[in-house]
Amino acid sequence: MILRKIVLALVAAMAFSAPVAARQSEVLFSHKQWQVELVAWDDGGLGCVAQVSSPGESFSVWTFQDGSVQLQFYSTAWDFGEGDTADLQVQIDRKPNWNLTNADLYRNSVLFNLPDSDAGVEFLLEVAKGSRLYLRTADGGNVQNYSLSGSRASIDALIECGNVITQQGPGNPFN
Repeated sequence: MILRKIVLALVAAMAFSAPVAARQSEVLFSHKQWQVELVAWDDGGLGCVAQVSSPGESFSVWTFQDGSVQLQFYSTAWDFGEGDTADLQVQIDRKPNWNLTNADLYRNSVLFNLPDSDAGVEFLLEVAKGSRLYLRTADGGNVQNYSLSGSRASIDALIECGNVITQQGPGNPFN
C-alpha cells in the first residue's frame, strides 16, 4: 500500500514536470542486486522496470500501461543493429527451458514480449522463485546468466507498480 501511494505521487509529479529528456525515472525499490523503477517518457507513457545488472550487462522485466510485459537482455558486448530476430532459450535454475521465438534484436538488446497467458504468469513466477537465469542460443549454447537473488520482492514491487500505471489514463482525454 505504501509503494502504491509512492507510485501515485511520482506519477502526478512526473505529469507536471517539464519534459527535459525523452525519459525520466525514479527508483521505487532496491533489494540485493535488483532495482525497480517507474519510468515516464515525454509522450506521457509510463512503464515500470525490475532490473538486475552488473557492469555492462542486465536482465530487465518491463510492464507498460497497456498491461504488456517485455523481457530485455542487454549487453554492451552486443551490436545487433535493428530489425533482426532470433530464437533463444531461457532456463531458470534446473527447470525445463523456455523457448523464446522471434525475440527482437535491437542494438545492444534482446527483447521479447511475454504472452498474456498462464505461460507468461508462470514464467514470472519462476523468475521470482529462482536463483539464476541462463540465456542460451536456440540450440542451447550459453550466452549469459543472471542472478535472481532478490527477484521475489522486486517482482512483487514491479507488479504493484504495474497495477498503478495501468489505472492511469492516457495524457489526452480525447483518445
